[in-house]
Amino acid sequence: MKLPSLFRRTPFRLTLLFLALFAAAASAILAYVYVASAQEAQARARSDVVAENAALTAIHRERGGDALNQALVDRILTGGPFLYLYMDREGQGITGNLSVTAEGTDGQTQRQTLNESPIPNYESGEHWATFRFTDIDPDGKVVRKEAFGVQTTLSNGEMLYVGEDLGDTEAYLARLTQALWMAMGMVLLLGAGGGLLISRNVERAMGRLNTVVAAVQDGDLKARVAVKNSGDELDELGVGLNGMLDRLEQSMASIRHAGDAIAHDLRSPLTRMRAKLEVALIDAEGGHIDGVDALQVALDEADTLLKTFNTVLAIARLQAAAGRVPDAAVFDAADLAADMAELYEPAAEDKGLDFSAEIERGLMIEGARPFLAQALANVIDNAIKYTPVGGAVMLRARRRSSGDIEFSVTDTGPGVPEEDRPRVIERFVRLDNSRSEAGSGLGLSLVGAVMEAHLGRIQLDEGPGAYGGSGPGLRVALVLPPATE
Repeated sequence: MKLPSLFRRTPFRLTLLFLALFAAAASAILAYVYVASAQEAQARARSDVVAENAALTAIHRERGGDALNQALVDRILTGGPFLYLYMDREGQGITGNLSVTAEGTDGQTQRQTLNESPIPNYESGEHWATFRFTDIDPDGKVVRKEAFGVQTTLSNGEMLYVGEDLGDTEAYLARLTQALWMAMGMVLLLGAGGGLLISRNVERAMGRLNTVVAAVQDGDLKARVAVKNSGDELDELGVGLNGMLDRLEQSMASIRHAGDAIAHDLRSPLTRMRAKLEVALIDAEGGHIDGVDALQVALDEADTLLKTFNTVLAIARLQAAAGRVPDAAVFDAADLAADMAELYEPAAEDKGLDFSAEIERGLMIEGARPFLAQALANVIDNAIKYTPVGGAVMLRARRRSSGDIEFSVTDTGPGVPEEDRPRVIERFVRLDNSRSEAGSGLGLSLVGAVMEAHLGRIQLDEGPGAYGGSGPGLRVALVLPPATE
C-alpha cells in the first residue's frame, strides 16, 4: 500500500527524525527529574530518621529506658510519619507502632503489632534497611507501604528501631511519573501535529514550484512563481527560478528576433546574389565575360553571406556567456591598441587619411583578446570607411580618472545624429547615409555585445566638429573595467 504523498515528503521525515531525537532527550531529562526527586526524598527521609534516632538515644542515655518508653508513647499518640520499635535484649518488642495487617478467623481484616525487628539477622551496632509493611489506608483498603529506617543497639543492650513511612513519598513519585508520561505524550502529539502542518505547508509551496516547472515544460515561458517576500529559502528559490525564466525568455526572444532579422536581412543579399549570378550568366552566354569571372562574382556574394552568419553567431555566443567571457585572460590593452594602429595605419594612408595614435602603457584588463580585437577593428574600420579623403582618424588608449580603461576612435566623417546613436548598436541597423557602403549592419552590434560580455559599455559622442566642409565627426569610446589583482 502506497503512503499518501504528505508522509513521503522529506520535511515530514525530518520532522519525525527530530521528534524522535527530541523525545529521546526529553525522556532522558524526565528520567533525571524522577531519579533526582527519588534521591532527594530518600536523603530527606534519612536526615529525618537520623535526627529522630539521635534524639531518642539521647533520652535513653541520659534518663533511662522508662523515659525512652514514655517518649515513644507520646510520639505514637501524637502521630507522624515515624515508625518505632523499642526492643529488649532478646529482640522482643516493648513499645512501638510497627504493625502488620492480617485476616482473622472471622474473615475480618485485623492489624497486629510487630513484636520483633523488621531487620532479619540483626546482631548489633547501627544498621540501615528498607522494607515493606502492610497498612490500611483511610478508605479501609489494605496497602503495602515502604519504610526506611535504622536499628541501633542502646547502651544497656536494648535495641531501638526508628524509621519513616515512605508511603507519601511513593504517592508523590507515582503522581510525578504520571505527570511525566502525560508531558511526554503531549510532546509527541504536538510534535507530530506540528510536523504534519509544516510538511503540508512545504508541500503546497513545492507544489507551486512544480506547477511553474510543468508549465514551462509545456512551453509557457511566462509562468512565474508567486513570491511572498518572507525572506525564507523557498522565496529565494522562487526568486532564482523567476530570474532564470526571465533570462530564458529573453534568450528565446533574442533567438526568435535574430532568426527573423537574419531571414529579413538575408533576403536582399540573396536576391542581389541571384540577380548578379543571372547577369553573369547572361554576360557569359553573350561572350562579354568568361565563366571564371561569373564564379568570382558568386564567391564574393557567398563570402558576404558567410561573414554575416559568423558575426551573428559571435554575437549569440557573447550574449549566451552572461558575463563569463570565454577564454578570458589578463593582458595590457596598450599592446592591443598598438597592434590595431599598426594594422590600420596603411589602410588609412591608402585612402588619403591622417591616422594617429596616442597610447598609454600599463592598461591591464581581463577579457578575451580576440573578441576585443574584433570590436576595436570594427570601430576603426567604420571610421576609415566613412571618413572622406583628407580627413583624420585618431586612436587613443588611456586610463580614465575613475580607473576604467578606455579605447576611443575619433574621426572627421559625417558623424551620427544624436537621436540615431542608440539605434546604430542594434542588429541590422544601417542609417541612410551608409546604404551605399557594403556591410550587413552588424559591426557596432557586435561591438556592443563584446562590451556587455566584458561588463563594459560603448559610448557614441560627437567628434571634433565640422571642419573643411566635413564633420561633425564621431567619437566611439569602448570603456572596460580594469583587471582585478
